[in-house]
Amino acid sequence: MTFEILPIEGLPLFKEGDDLTGIFVNQLHKVGLELQDGDILAIAQKVISKVEGRLIDLTSISPSAAAIQLATEVEKDPRIVELILQESTDIVRKKIGVLIVRHRLGHVGANAGIDQSNIEHGEEGSALLLPLDPDRSATKIQNEIAQKTGKQIGVLITDSANRPWRLGTVGIAIGASNMTVLDDRRGGFDLHGRELKITMINRADSIAAMATLAMGETDERIPAVLVRGADSGRSDQCAAEINRPLEDDLFK
Repeated sequence: MTFEILPIEGLPLFKEGDDLTGIFVNQLHKVGLELQDGDILAIAQKVISKVEGRLIDLTSISPSAAAIQLATEVEKDPRIVELILQESTDIVRKKIGVLIVRHRLGHVGANAGIDQSNIEHGEEGSALLLPLDPDRSATKIQNEIAQKTGKQIGVLITDSANRPWRLGTVGIAIGASNMTVLDDRRGGFDLHGRELKITMINRADSIAAMATLAMGETDERIPAVLVRGADSGRSDQCAAEINRPLEDDLFK
């Protein structure tokens, strides 16, 4: 299998209310990339969050007593801690400079995915929250692209995340539409005829990691790429299915 990662260059700095699908389709045409059935459009979460109005001016945040106390413990801005608490269902671990939480979307990570890099800041700073429903956002874009172009592609919304016991960030999938997210091989057989008992391939995260590497995470200004050759699979799965059920979490 041969993969192609095709950066979509020349995209603007997105803002709230932009016609995201229209901009993507027009820019793909400008750079000579014509969509094919089975392609996967991978989009950085920041783009979705900006367009959906998830950029928060910190002057609008009044920290609660709980946020102020926790901020003192971890030496963080109480306003950021208030946003983290609002976006989370559980505090998993804490230490100075670090808050590991279970996000309301189900995944576990640092600071509820709240980001302050590569965004516009007001006088006292801003913060960008994750989309309210990344799977819904991906489905909306996928449907709109199908209507505009007639092409059946997958859409993947990526974010950068750290993993326990591993250094460095990698791309993960937080939203997906019209693509195989988890490829369940249980019940199949390996090269020697041994039945597979636990093999489940996370295609969405694997593709997100490749896409994020091509996008870059500093000043590259490539917030979206086209992944060709991976074959979207055209599944009705969503990225929410990646999260391990709480009853199976041995570390909570």
